[in-house]
Amino acid sequence: MGMKAALALNCTIANFTKFDRKNYFYPDLPKGYQISQYDKPLALDGSLVINWETRDGLAGSLTDENQLKRIGIVRIHLEEDAAKSTHVSDGSLIDYNRGGAPLIEIVTHPHLSSPQEAKTFGQEIQLIMRHLNISDADMEKGQLRCDGNISLRPAGEKILYPKTELKNINSFRALERALAYEIERQTLLWHAGTPPAKEETRGWDEATQTTISQRVKEGESDYRYFPEPDLPPIVITEDEIQALKIEIPELPQDKRRRFVDMYDFNGEEAKILTDSKQLANFTEKVISELKDWIETIDTVSGNKEEIWEENKHKLIKLVSNWLINKYLPALAEQNISFKASKITAENFSEFICLVYENKVNSSAAQAILKRMIETGGDPSHLIEDMDLTQMSGSEELGTIIEKTLAQYPDQVAEYKAGKTVVIKYFLGLIMRETKGKADPQETEKLLQEYLAK
Repeated sequence: MGMKAALALNCTIANFTKFDRKNYFYPDLPKGYQISQYDKPLALDGSLVINWETRDGLAGSLTDENQLKRIGIVRIHLEEDAAKSTHVSDGSLIDYNRGGAPLIEIVTHPHLSSPQEAKTFGQEIQLIMRHLNISDADMEKGQLRCDGNISLRPAGEKILYPKTELKNINSFRALERALAYEIERQTLLWHAGTPPAKEETRGWDEATQTTISQRVKEGESDYRYFPEPDLPPIVITEDEIQALKIEIPELPQDKRRRFVDMYDFNGEEAKILTDSKQLANFTEKVISELKDWIETIDTVSGNKEEIWEENKHKLIKLVSNWLINKYLPALAEQNISFKASKITAENFSEFICLVYENKVNSSAAQAILKRMIETGGDPSHLIEDMDLTQMSGSEELGTIIEKTLAQYPDQVAEYKAGKTVVIKYFLGLIMRETKGKADPQETEKLLQEYLAK
């Protein structure tokens, strides 16, 4: 898993690596040392490209190379986890259950320039770990943790001043807030002429939205590293590395770019739809089903690819709109995870087809989608069961319009006197009369014709 992470982050995997003992006493490590890696880590010199963030927080385009920023990675090493410390008003609580569990530690160069960039970087790491099946990387569950190291310096200077390490961060939002607070705190210290003089570890207090000093950070020599005597060194061959490269799946950034290039999603849509492998796979299955369906329509002609290209833009817009703006929010509202949803890609594709062919209007479609989420049912069957088939043909609709206009002669007179906004009133009445089954555009057009008589 460590090697897969290293390859995904463009690191060079070492052919020789070993474990070391990092000696220190702290309540979260009662044996007095941690098994880690010191001078021979698993991997070195990597990088991860993130979307550039402006000061107002707007992300750059996925396709604009000038809007991307490369964050250097110093090393990736393996080590054992310590226990979990929870600091309370009258002491500290220690949970030893995770102590000794293996973890991957990723150390970056000081290339991140804002809390927003740090948050974006962390979110990209999370996505990569999930795509590689290394971890669910849920920060709230402690499966992914960020230690934010920060130091300020006068504008124009190149040297690095003593850094402050921020601990106890359990969400990306907390990471962003903690760094923003620390920037403000250290800025005041600089203006007061008392900038941080020593490296320090501070904890983030979510309740007070402040950082609290925990200890002055140890130096390298304080840890008295020496090779771990109970674990042999590991030799990794180039053949093993090459074999592992084949197992690396398409990574989130590559998938995002492909969604933009292949399907014409915009950058924000591609980012949302590749947020998980399940959602990305679902989206592609829906599109594949639509490609097969579109050539079966009697009103279109030509080969499959030509037909798809002619209808692609409108279909993709429908997919993104109903998936991102309707389906996902509806799941979130009912506290249903996408993984646990009952709707199959085939049924969702069929649902998009019904909307595309105007067999249901928007309000009816939303009612059908809600029922699909509840039951996982076939949308074609649900239309019949819920009596939501869109009314077609001007004859039946015309009869309803004539009846409605006859009931409201005063409003008809107002319309003919120039108060054209009254047509919306009639439209509402007819939509209610037809239980939402009339096509609003067709209805308004027919209303104009009947009112002109």
